[in-house]
Amino acid sequence: MKRRVLLIFLGGLAVVLPAALVLMVMQWLFALLTEQLRPLTGLVSREAGLDDALALLAVAVLMFALCFSVGLAVRTRIGRWLHDVVDGGLARVIPGYRATSGLVRELLGGGEGARLLSGAPVLARIHGLDSPVKVTAIVTSRHADGGYTVYVPTAPFPTSGFVYHLPPECVEFLPGVSLETALRTVIACGAGSAEVLARRVPADSGFSADPA
Repeated sequence: MKRRVLLIFLGGLAVVLPAALVLMVMQWLFALLTEQLRPLTGLVSREAGLDDALALLAVAVLMFALCFSVGLAVRTRIGRWLHDVVDGGLARVIPGYRATSGLVRELLGGGEGARLLSGAPVLARIHGLDSPVKVTAIVTSRHADGGYTVYVPTAPFPTSGFVYHLPPECVEFLPGVSLETALRTVIACGAGSAEVLARRVPADSGFSADPA
């Protein structure tokens, strides 16, 4: 009886806890955004005669429009040139700027060669063909010699992990599995892997292993 009650409780916790965590993160992000925009929000509120909520909304819309406009601008030849000039200047005067900029572009999928969120899920033999060990990984780059660079996320937080450079024979693509599905098994500490890997397309199905 006690075991049954515990299982029911854990089942309910598994449903409620993710939603609660999402709400907590959203609340934290909202508070952080509100605090960072407070000076600009106060200025808009005073000048336009708006209450705090409407002023915050107006500032958020303006920030979105600004980011969208900059995104459009850097798609042009002049915009890319200006971005390179400003980016290079900031990298020279701000320590760690280049690494931070590269990480942000990689996570957001921007820039050439950014493939963390658009890479193909694979099973990687990080110990070589002689070992039966395979790990879930993401292809982030393909080399001229046919080899691959893969990112192996750690459970349960896939934002940390390891980078390996492997020959093609040590990388098995999973064309029947989406990146989101593969990462979900990492977050779940491997739970659901059997069902996911059972959906793999056989190697002789004619799938091309080129992630580009």
